[in-house]
Amino acid sequence: MNDQHFNLVIDPWIKVIDLNAKTQTVSMVELFENAKQYRQLAGEMRSQDLAIMRFLLAVLQTVYSRFNAEDKSYGWLTVDPKKFQVTDVTDYDEDDLLDTWESLYQGGNFTQVVVEYLKKNQDRFDLFGEHPFYQVTKEEYDRFVLDKYKIAKGTGTVAIKQMNRRISESNNTPDLFSPKIADSKNDVDLAELVRWLICYQNFTGVTDKAKVETAEKFSTPAGWLYKLNPVYANGKNMFESLLLNLVLTGDEYYQERPVWEYDEIGEYIKWRKTELLPDNRAALYTAWSRIIHIEWSSDMLPTIYSAGIPIFSSSNAFIEPMTVWKKSRQAKDNEFIPAVKGKQALSLAMWRKFGDYVNPNKADDVHRPGIVSWLNELKNEKIIERKKRISLVSVALVSDGNATSQSPYAEVSDDLTLDLNVLFDDSENYWPKRIEDTIDLTQDVGKSYWVFVNDLARIRKLDSKELNKKLMDKFYDQLNMPFKTWLSQLTNQDDRDLKINEWKKELWKIVNSEVEDFMKNSTSRDITGIVDDQKNLLNVFVAKNKLLGSVSNKLKIRW
Repeated sequence: MNDQHFNLVIDPWIKVIDLNAKTQTVSMVELFENAKQYRQLAGEMRSQDLAIMRFLLAVLQTVYSRFNAEDKSYGWLTVDPKKFQVTDVTDYDEDDLLDTWESLYQGGNFTQVVVEYLKKNQDRFDLFGEHPFYQVTKEEYDRFVLDKYKIAKGTGTVAIKQMNRRISESNNTPDLFSPKIADSKNDVDLAELVRWLICYQNFTGVTDKAKVETAEKFSTPAGWLYKLNPVYANGKNMFESLLLNLVLTGDEYYQERPVWEYDEIGEYIKWRKTELLPDNRAALYTAWSRIIHIEWSSDMLPTIYSAGIPIFSSSNAFIEPMTVWKKSRQAKDNEFIPAVKGKQALSLAMWRKFGDYVNPNKADDVHRPGIVSWLNELKNEKIIERKKRISLVSVALVSDGNATSQSPYAEVSDDLTLDLNVLFDDSENYWPKRIEDTIDLTQDVGKSYWVFVNDLARIRKLDSKELNKKLMDKFYDQLNMPFKTWLSQLTNQDDRDLKINEWKKELWKIVNSEVEDFMKNSTSRDITGIVDDQKNLLNVFVAKNKLLGSVSNKLKIRW
């Protein structure tokens, strides 16, 4: 077993789709050397792709916070030539980091120093060996956990089918709708195991009992990404996607320190026990929720031991650029927490929360995601084209909401594409405010439609709550694509009123189309109707006229 190797730096494990729409599996060196040849990551889940993208970003954050685009270390720091780690920092110059970002953007490639860094630290990326990747050794595991969870006890294990977030099956409760048959749920090759290992550290539930030993009690935490409402920028290829999300600058220089740069893992565990928020993104992107040790049988079957470690608070954790925030209800001093998506909001499209991403009203109770502010900085510094179209993508693995399990319930993804000049318009005809007002108007029309559906439920003597949920979801489904298309076609040269009127016409058409569907399928009861509490007749025609009158008054369309 000591001779076994699977090294992430040189062995293929990252699934991508290339520009010819073919799926490939590549190593880290191949990915960074040929990033612009790959369209996107293509793992088992979008959430897994997001976790792997952040892992790759941790490499880039580390390297380009030390080296410029000519592969030379910055003059204001000293780098150890053996491992490329920082040994001294003098006068930090933020402009150097912006220059690096701009040179990479114009060059269209990551430079050779990334590969050099990986090769100098290659021993930290081997799934086996003295420092097994994203794991601790047997001796380290036993040193950190309580006696009852030591390896010899055989407790505190987690199965592959539990780590696989498409299954998430414990040994106690079979998953009836698994994408794999029972006999193969624990079957994975080494490449897939690596992908799930990274994913699991980010999207861990809270069902496991084993923990590291600490002076104070702590609750087994969920993975960090699981507690966010993630958003990131998507580019035309992997190079652009990684670069757009590479947030290099900050008011101060903090040495990037991913988990693999800890020589002694005990030092990492000691720091995690302090529950201090990381001051650098590489540490954040590679934050563990568990210490994991894998025992391999003679026929290469893994037994995975897992123990929870304390995690830092997400309150005002603005070092995290990839989440939507909300004001905490218990907030005393302007406290923000990630706006985690719940089961009840699965159908809520991204465009309906446009204000949470952009803060068009510059409100005190909204905090822009860091990635949006970063894109704004790149635009203001004239590093990227003002007319560039940007896609913001949201991918969320939503938990079941059960405090004792937090098992995956659903995965949802969505996106918004719009012109940078529109997103960050600062003219008198400020587009973001006009867009937000248009969304408010659209949702106000949605309220009128809700009244119409409620009237139908009363006529049919149905459960209005159930019918409303079903038909309102359908109504907004009809709006999603047209609104996103309208949004993506806006430019800063547009006549705002004219473009908004175009959307109003589209909205009017959709409302009428939905109503006509009801009219075509009206029953005799819908036509006969009922007499309401005010002794007025209420049938489908009355309900239709109420709706269209209300919508017409709200839209005030110029035909």
